[in-house]
Amino acid sequence: MVSTLEQIPIKYFKHLEGTKGLYEIRAGIGTNIFRVFCFFDEGHLIILLNGHLDEQYGKRGTKKREKYEEEFESFKLGVLIQEMREKKHLTQEQLADKCGTTKSYISRIENNASDIRLSTLMRIIHDGLGGHLKLSLTA
Repeated sequence: MVSTLEQIPIKYFKHLEGTKGLYEIRAGIGTNIFRVFCFFDEGHLIILLNGHLDEQYGKRGTKKREKYEEEFESFKLGVLIQEMREKKHLTQEQLADKCGTTKSYISRIENNASDIRLSTLMRIIHDGLGGHLKLSLTA
């Protein structure tokens, strides 16, 4: 499903700290989350493609790129939790009560501002959202 918005909500469009005019757009399709980089040129939105990741964060396997990839996975987890919470018509406070944590902690997870322990993640997903966690490892 594609939707058109007059203005992109700040949650999905933000300035990247430490850059001069570089922004990211976050979008999701099903369980896939996409992070697209862009900038403005004379009022026109210019979208950057994958090559920019190599330029901005280095090639895959470099420390800077690995850090970016880890942060992106954390961001993706927060988005998935928020989407499931909203799908179940729960507020952050209601979810926190169901899994024994605080509203501010749920907010920090959803906004990619907090590391999360696996046991807490399991409680949020299982007790709070009634879901199941599937993990995979790659080498």
